[in-house]
Amino acid sequence: MVSKKVSRRRFVAATTAMSTAFVAAPFVRGAYAAGKLSVGFWDHWVPGANKATEDLIKEWAAQEKVDVTIDFITSQGNKLLLTTAAEAQAKSGHDILAMNTFLPARYADQLVPMDDLMADLIKANGNVNGTVEYLGKINGKWLAIPATVGSQIKGPCSRIDLLKKHAGIDIQAMYPAGAPPKADDWTVDTFLKAAEACHKGGNPFGIGLGTTSDNVDTIGAFFHAFGAVLVNAKGDIVVKNDQVRQALEYYKKLMAFLPADVPAWDDASNNKFLVSGQGSLIMNPPSAWAVAKRDAPQVAEQCWTHGFPVGPKGRYAPFLPFFWGTWNFSKNQSAAKSLLAHLSQSSSAEKMVNASGGYDLPSFEKLTTFKVWAEAEPPKGTLFHYPNPYNHQILSVAAAPAPHKIAEQIYNQGIQTMMAVRYYKGEPMEKVLDWAASEIEGFMRN
Repeated sequence: MVSKKVSRRRFVAATTAMSTAFVAAPFVRGAYAAGKLSVGFWDHWVPGANKATEDLIKEWAAQEKVDVTIDFITSQGNKLLLTTAAEAQAKSGHDILAMNTFLPARYADQLVPMDDLMADLIKANGNVNGTVEYLGKINGKWLAIPATVGSQIKGPCSRIDLLKKHAGIDIQAMYPAGAPPKADDWTVDTFLKAAEACHKGGNPFGIGLGTTSDNVDTIGAFFHAFGAVLVNAKGDIVVKNDQVRQALEYYKKLMAFLPADVPAWDDASNNKFLVSGQGSLIMNPPSAWAVAKRDAPQVAEQCWTHGFPVGPKGRYAPFLPFFWGTWNFSKNQSAAKSLLAHLSQSSSAEKMVNASGGYDLPSFEKLTTFKVWAEAEPPKGTLFHYPNPYNHQILSVAAAPAPHKIAEQIYNQGIQTMMAVRYYKGEPMEKVLDWAASEIEGFMRN
């Protein structure tokens, strides 16, 4: 039995701290009829969540007689990203590797097509959402399998009491546990009025305008709600359109009711804001609620996760999927596909979701009604609408439908949030649009 030392991410209050744990690998004894396999998965922040994945791999490996080595690779310090780049350059490394968001497109030339496996999984588990297809199906070919582990919706998490007190909104009635949403009146205008009321009441919404993921994901969903596209699917720069102007006008109004320092917020800021008891609403997966449950139970028992407001072009929510890909230089591609099929079964997905406390989200439409979301508490039902069980929202990613190379840079550079901050601070609209167009032109030259 060989032991590897891997880093495991854990929450401390609303921030993360690093600790070290041992994961035994390889863990299969006897005759390895199907050879060896090396897998590298995202190192989960939820204590114990990695073990569910490890147990499923052990189960498969024992049955298939495969010698499996598993590494859980932290995303702290971009280690997972750097590992992916190094393996792609060296053409050597893990047979299966976890990749987030835009990475399947970035490494499309080096990944094994997964059309056969995806066809079977869609037949068994239902269709995937459009964002997963946009990110994982490149030039008509599936190049990665949507992973349960790490995938998430970053929707509103609201304080039940504060929305009632300041804005007169009963969010539980709007998004009742165990029943479809009754949210026709939950519009971008209603959202703006609620933000104003909560700001005046001393408990503002906590929506960041920095350039990190949480901030970009939120503004991306609002841009989609207005139909605001910076670059179209053909790769044309179309920044100067009325929908983008409308989105920026809306954000200028919204920012007047947010904390003054939101342009400097990172991905920990909104978590801290909720757990501290200051905020009436943030945009996040259930991570902040999970920390509040431990550190500020009086806050947690008032939290309710629900859907985005609807805009002129629809109701959009940010979805960030993880993928599992296999390199085309892998020496055991058939075993890799077999393991991915095992991990993608409904029973496997439910075990991983349970281990994460409901944080992880399968991408397949039939896998959005596991008991953990209905039973999570306090208060009971707080996560029922987190997985979008009624397809109430269109799951989206910021900067789509731009070609992946351009969309990834718009996303990573936080172009949309920077546009909003520039306009809020007084820069003329057309100057903001010119700046954004110039930045994107630079991405295209690189």
